[in-house]
Amino acid sequence: MGANGELFDKFDAAEQARPEAADERVPSWAPLAVRMRPRSLSEVVGHGHVLGEGCLLPRLIKADTFGSLIFFGPPGCGKTTLAEVISRETKSRFVKINAVLSNVAQLKEELFAARYRKGERTILFIDEIHRFNKAQQDLLLPDVEDGNIRLIGATTHNPGFYINAPLLSRSHLFRLEPLDSRDILKVLKTALADDARGLGSYKCSASDEILLGIARICDGDLRRALNALETMVLAAGGGRELTEADVEVFAKERRVRYDADEDEHYDTISAFIKSVRGCDPDAAMYWLAKMLVGGEDPRFIARRLLILASEDVGLADSRGILVASAAFDACERVGQPECELNLAHATLFLATAPKSNSATNALYAAKAEVSKKETQKVPLYLRDSHTSLNKKMNKSPEEYIYNHECPGHISGQEYLETPLQLYTPSHYGAEAQIAERLECFRELKQQIRKKNGRGKK
Repeated sequence: MGANGELFDKFDAAEQARPEAADERVPSWAPLAVRMRPRSLSEVVGHGHVLGEGCLLPRLIKADTFGSLIFFGPPGCGKTTLAEVISRETKSRFVKINAVLSNVAQLKEELFAARYRKGERTILFIDEIHRFNKAQQDLLLPDVEDGNIRLIGATTHNPGFYINAPLLSRSHLFRLEPLDSRDILKVLKTALADDARGLGSYKCSASDEILLGIARICDGDLRRALNALETMVLAAGGGRELTEADVEVFAKERRVRYDADEDEHYDTISAFIKSVRGCDPDAAMYWLAKMLVGGEDPRFIARRLLILASEDVGLADSRGILVASAAFDACERVGQPECELNLAHATLFLATAPKSNSATNALYAAKAEVSKKETQKVPLYLRDSHTSLNKKMNKSPEEYIYNHECPGHISGQEYLETPLQLYTPSHYGAEAQIAERLECFRELKQQIRKKNGRGKK
């Protein structure tokens, strides 16, 4: 008991030392983004799909009936802010740990403390929870189930790929989107005028147009926008109005939010492919530029264009696969930045080309026939006649007819025991001519079979 008493005393001392427990005032030297962090749910801007009237999360907070929560969204969208606001709104004990910096020993210690202070209802906020491995996540489960802690996890990654299924099933998942520029504008105006927590003491001013420009180049990241504003004000000094020149200096250092191999990567390539498929060259070029500026491997883009050339353009313009193949070759042989021109060339060609997915549909239909139905045997007269065994076994009454010796190069023979129609040509681009040609082949084939007394098989 003595040892436990000493441990409890340690927890009590640590609790008194917590900034949250002693004084919620943020020091003046803290970054502006920290000083301007909302202190109540009413101060949180944006996220109408999560915090709007009638939404689930505000009701859970008001009733204080929520269990564990997972916030999933890009950097600077307010995941940490929401966690801290929820702890204040529900008057819960707030423990914040970072999955990158914390270890199992610290996690166990915090969980033990939560059991000791069970009556205070501990919110355990884990930033970057996707960094915890399976064992560390499993360690949370007993205390989550027993209600010793209410877990709030924050992640920029898709929880379905990084959070254990048992933990995910015990949590409410909320996806936070990047903040709208107008919402960021509201916060920037408040920060510029606020004497207590913001930059009001500097007596700087800025038009809505200038502040909106800052918001737009920060890609929905409120933290970046506030840090940018603070940098501009400090650089300008007191009593001055911010101008476009101040924004341009910051814009030169701008980095496009684009995380390779993460959601932004997959979402952007998806938008790119769908824009090309949808015959929108302007949108396709925009998404191409975002990927290239964000540092995407040009060979990845070229591979997707090569697939699209057959999947979505196909026989409507068979030159598409040649152009895409040449672009891929250029990415291998030329490299950046020059190969970006080749990618632009291929993107515009494919985006403006007529579209047909007939090759895709024909392949899927053929695979379905092969995998779901009894496999057809090769007709005897189509089998390889070069082997002695096949020569002896070929007792077919019908001989193979060499097409090039027939009028119109059509023999009238069938090439399946049970004929199928798997390929249906579109009537776009060059494939319209293919459709006409196939109809001529069918008519000629029927005439030959009728002439030979075989009729329609």
